[in-house]
Amino acid sequence: MPATCSTNVPAEIVFFDLETTVPNKAGQRFHVLEFGAIVVCPRKLEELESFCTLIRPGDLSAVGLKSGRTDGITRPAVAEAPLFREVADRIFKILDGRIWAGHNIQRFDCVRIKESFADINMPAPVPIGIIDSLGVLTEKFGRRAGNMKMATLASYFGLGQQKHRSLEDVRMNLEVLKHCATVLFLVPLPPNAMNGKWQSIPNVTTRSRSLLQSENRGKSICREEMTSRKSPPSTSAANQRAVPYAKESIGKMTARVKNVICNGNLLKHTRSLIR
Repeated sequence: MPATCSTNVPAEIVFFDLETTVPNKAGQRFHVLEFGAIVVCPRKLEELESFCTLIRPGDLSAVGLKSGRTDGITRPAVAEAPLFREVADRIFKILDGRIWAGHNIQRFDCVRIKESFADINMPAPVPIGIIDSLGVLTEKFGRRAGNMKMATLASYFGLGQQKHRSLEDVRMNLEVLKHCATVLFLVPLPPNAMNGKWQSIPNVTTRSRSLLQSENRGKSICREEMTSRKSPPSTSAANQRAVPYAKESIGKMTARVKNVICNGNLLKHTRSLIR
């Protein structure tokens, strides 16, 4: 059975990506060749549904006979594909009224979607919020991974090569965000990113300190320590990471990632090593 998301959580997130032609002359436009999307539950970050289709542009000659990429889209590949107007209803349904997410979508994919719907005189889908992972990660993840392109981020986290195919790229985008959120949660930023000060980790008890406390304060300390280990440390408003975007906060999404991490074995194992 497909994954389901409870009705009492915020709006679902749809990660999407377009593959297009690349204009090589002034005045030429982009033609959409492929659309791919996955709908994600914001609470569990699980994929709920997916949709992907090749798209035949009105001007087939705009598509090259060959592609410089191994898995690139060629003219023969889209020759029998549906026109955009033939899949527009399905694309509208998966995008409209959801939070849109993707890498560099504000400057590119969102513009192409609007253009494509305008071409067929059909109202374009409207998001209730946008998460552009390029802007978010550039601001919050810094330059750890170089130029912050999806291919570079994927290589940094050992996720393989970017395929430059829509469905594969959106799934890679989601995994990159999960990895970045984990790093931001578990690893302090470099000193130069915090004005020369390392970020402190609150309420961490080392093994030696725990033994010393036990000797000085007796069994009551053990009970207090067990309670503190079960309860996550409180976070002040000053230390919360807030990332602005329309009508929804990526901070909420990151918090959900933190909850997933806290409930899993990764963080428990990490904390056992710290002690």
